[in-house]
Amino acid sequence: MYKNKTILAIVPARGGSKGIKLKNLSLVNKIPLVGLVGNVVKKVDMIDKSIVSTDNEKIRKTALHYGLEAPFVRSKELSGDFVGDVEVLTEALINCEKIYNRRFDILLMLQPTCPLRKPNHIISCIRMIVDQDLDSVWTISKCDSKSHPLKLLNFKEGKLTYYNKAGSKIIARQQLDDLFFRNGAVYAIKRDLLIKKQKLLSKKTGALLIKETMINIDNLWDLELANYLVMK
Repeated sequence: MYKNKTILAIVPARGGSKGIKLKNLSLVNKIPLVGLVGNVVKKVDMIDKSIVSTDNEKIRKTALHYGLEAPFVRSKELSGDFVGDVEVLTEALINCEKIYNRRFDILLMLQPTCPLRKPNHIISCIRMIVDQDLDSVWTISKCDSKSHPLKLLNFKEGKLTYYNKAGSKIIARQQLDDLFFRNGAVYAIKRDLLIKKQKLLSKKTGALLIKETMINIDNLWDLELANYLVMK
């Protein structure tokens, strides 16, 4: 709890994954990804409940081992490849409020695929959403100029074109505006934004810029890189 606001941390960790089988159990520094989240949330006293939303028994048992709770099994309808975060979070919130018989004011979505998150990232997001009266807070990282949208290209039927026509006018990187991407470390969302508006983003969404290197694991190369960064 923070300033009388109850906080529920939700770790979405379905069993199906195409890039890496049972990706959420992949090891970084010899610890499963879902376990790394459990280790981090233990260090954030503001969180009232920390749960995993999963359809997989191995993930459930691993989450329990690392201190997360697993009060329900994610429905099959919400365990596919094309299910949105809003639906998963809504199911988790409604189930948890019934099971724990309490209302949660703020939700935290902590994806296991971001293994470099730290407790201070979570704490800062909680403070921002409450102290600044925001609807939600996302963690972001600065986009490398090499991956800027104005430097991207289309390649179709043997023809190369600019993804954005304005890209033809870019001569030096100094011409590029700073852009940012969501790194997946933390999403803090107020209950009303999720339940009443079925959104994670609004005109009152703030951002916590993380300057440290972050990585979001989609494939084996990402996993190898995460292990390298942690060990280094």
